[in-house]
Amino acid sequence: MPQMAPMNWLIMFLMFNLYFILFNTLSFFQISYKLKMTKNNFLIKTKSWMW
Repeated sequence: MPQMAPMNWLIMFLMFNLYFILFNTLSFFQISYKLKMTKNNFLIKTKSWMW
């Protein structure tokens, strides 16, 4: 079935892109969450230090 080869490659490519985008979004959310948490901790520490 030589006609089906490009279609399979296309599907594999699309699936790879989908996984890549999902992974990127998840890592981005994790990084932003960690940054937010560290910012909050920093604010709490500075407030406690100031008082």
